[in-house]
Amino acid sequence: MEDTHSSTKRINRFSDFRYKLVLKGVCVGAAAGLVAVLFRLVLEQVEHLLPQTISYIAAHPWLVPVWAAVLLCAAGLVTLLLKWEPMISGSGIPQLDGEILGFFQQSWWRVLLAKFAGGVLTIGAGLSLGREGPSVQLGAMAGKGFARVTKQNKTEEKLLITCGASAGLAAAFNAPLAGALFALEEVHKSFSIEVLLSSMASSVTADFISRNIFGLKPVFDFSGAIAIPLSHFWVVMLVGLLAGVVGVVYNRCTDLVQGLYDKISSRFVRTLIPFALAGIFAFTFPAVLGGGSHLILEVAGGIPLITLCLLFVIKFFFSIFSFGSGVPGGIFLPLLVLGSLCGGIFHGVAASLGLQLNLEALVILGMAASFAAIVRAPVTGILLITEMTGNFSHLLFLALASLTAYATADLLRGKPIYEQLLRRMLFKFGRMKRSGSGEKVTIEVPVHHGSLICGKKIREVNLPDKCLIVSIERGEEELVPNGETVIHPADLLVAVCGEYDSPAVNYALKKQCTVMK
Repeated sequence: MEDTHSSTKRINRFSDFRYKLVLKGVCVGAAAGLVAVLFRLVLEQVEHLLPQTISYIAAHPWLVPVWAAVLLCAAGLVTLLLKWEPMISGSGIPQLDGEILGFFQQSWWRVLLAKFAGGVLTIGAGLSLGREGPSVQLGAMAGKGFARVTKQNKTEEKLLITCGASAGLAAAFNAPLAGALFALEEVHKSFSIEVLLSSMASSVTADFISRNIFGLKPVFDFSGAIAIPLSHFWVVMLVGLLAGVVGVVYNRCTDLVQGLYDKISSRFVRTLIPFALAGIFAFTFPAVLGGGSHLILEVAGGIPLITLCLLFVIKFFFSIFSFGSGVPGGIFLPLLVLGSLCGGIFHGVAASLGLQLNLEALVILGMAASFAAIVRAPVTGILLITEMTGNFSHLLFLALASLTAYATADLLRGKPIYEQLLRRMLFKFGRMKRSGSGEKVTIEVPVHHGSLICGKKIREVNLPDKCLIVSIERGEEELVPNGETVIHPADLLVAVCGEYDSPAVNYALKKQCTVMK
């Protein structure tokens, strides 16, 4: 009985814990927000200088070898950073997912330093990468640093890592609601009041800091976007269908290109390839350089259909070869660019057939649908696009386009990009190998209607080894279960296990709580 009481006490399920967690979320939000805002400031300055530099070099061709040498040095520095801290590769979100699941342990200060520098070098050089993934990882590591400095236990450390990730996304795009929901939909993939409260506190704090620096205007000002008439709902579904197909092709091509890169033994050569492409496109198709926020605005302003198709093809493959190389950088912005191009192409085709539609509205729908198809987090995508554009009049059709894109990707058996990347990382780096069980941690798993575990008594459940269910949240009530306690649909099971056993326990519990009878 005393052991059960001790375990229950460990998970800190008292009301004052939630208030303390909100305060800690605010602290993490401030720290992560400052880091993400600084990263965004530096990138904006570098991205502002890049087109000016390219224009100047184009007017003075004798400087082209100098620019090539600069790109060569940047590729060398990024290679050194990747060798010093391999966990900075890619967007950083699979690393975050892996850490929350217990597969990885990142060095928070090494990742902070290396990811910041690496992201500035890659995005500043013009590679087709976004700032949001690095911002999320930087925020998460700021949260981990706060947890380590203040000596939090492992359960609270994971919550604070999640808070930092939410804050990083909120500061990157001025999107606090999307930041908080990202923690639930993408990172934890379940609802938890602790995660919601703490992530919301950190996201709002980070967004407050960001708006004080960058102002109150949305990232994309689409004031001319007119809502599509309800009678044109089929148009919205076609946009979602197109984005769903593009999303599946994008994810599969990314996996294919990563496999091709893996065959190149030299880390420097793998890094050099996207830098070389950036150097070529700088003087041929400069519009595809960088994350592409400027390109989204250009698409919304109107571009000829042939040009849109050409930009789509080049941006598609440039993004894949940039991200597939494993250099630091995210995919949110590039995939939003591809979505906007899908919307623009759809508008051009519709116009040629005599159907007049609002271009900006189709661009917005294309971005949300592409996010849903590639990331498979449709609600986060809807909120993210809504907050980035500052326009709430498209919510109905954003939901319809996202749902259609999600269903299309699912029917085509497409894999969510971050799950796909995490599996590749686990295969490449392997899981943590530790002796013993480590510190005790808690795992929360919601019980789905009709799942294998529904209606069973605790003693009838085939629990994983080294796992104990210590609490069940049922609505506003919290139960301390015994062997005769019956598990109901929508219950939230809280289990305690060893830190190093948590990946296997988490997987086994989720399987029983989600797989239908």
